[in-house]
Amino acid sequence: MPDDVLFSGFTKETVRFFTALRKNNNKEWFDRNRETYDRHVMGPAKLFVTAMGERLRAIAPRVVAVPKVNKSIFRINRDTRFSLDPSPYKANLGILFWDGVRPKMESSGFYFHLEPPDLWLGVGIYMIPDPLLGRYRKAVVDAKSGAEIRKIVAGISKMDGSSLGGQHYKRVPAGFDPAHPNAALLKHNGLYASSEAKIPDEFFSARLVDYCFERYEPLVPLHRWLMKLFG
Repeated sequence: MPDDVLFSGFTKETVRFFTALRKNNNKEWFDRNRETYDRHVMGPAKLFVTAMGERLRAIAPRVVAVPKVNKSIFRINRDTRFSLDPSPYKANLGILFWDGVRPKMESSGFYFHLEPPDLWLGVGIYMIPDPLLGRYRKAVVDAKSGAEIRKIVAGISKMDGSSLGGQHYKRVPAGFDPAHPNAALLKHNGLYASSEAKIPDEFFSARLVDYCFERYEPLVPLHRWLMKLFG
């Protein structure tokens, strides 16, 4: 693909590919439709990573956007070694723009997830690595940083269409006060905000970059709080 080609949107075939893959999740079908995958999924996905990365640098100057599989673009192959589901492929397109110097899955970032008929966008860390959970919990109960995250979370709760995710534990961890104002956040092993909607018209044009940016930008305070902690 020439270097001067610009992102102009995904296609109807992108959506049809994943819809059909969900019903035909096997290697034979995928091999027959490899050209569609390369042209209508990977082709525009790589261009989107480049365009979205450039736009995100206005709010996250160090954001990493690498238009390759196993970099910003998650591989479509599933790891079935420890799964009861033998399906070899993911029926979705996952893209991550991560920030800072830590490995991408240990960093706060901006996530894009297409799974027809829906498009899911998220900001934050999906799962905080165990060695970093202690640091997170101390920040949550700290007088200054705890007040900051409480204000940020309150703001997210008022945003139309956005919700907070990452709660994992049923109880507040041992050693922490269950009556603390941030007790609910102590039950998290991830911290992210997300929005989910039906695939918008913008998905099929260059305007998808604007659509995503307008949903990422209000969640930057959460991203920056996490970056101060882990960046």
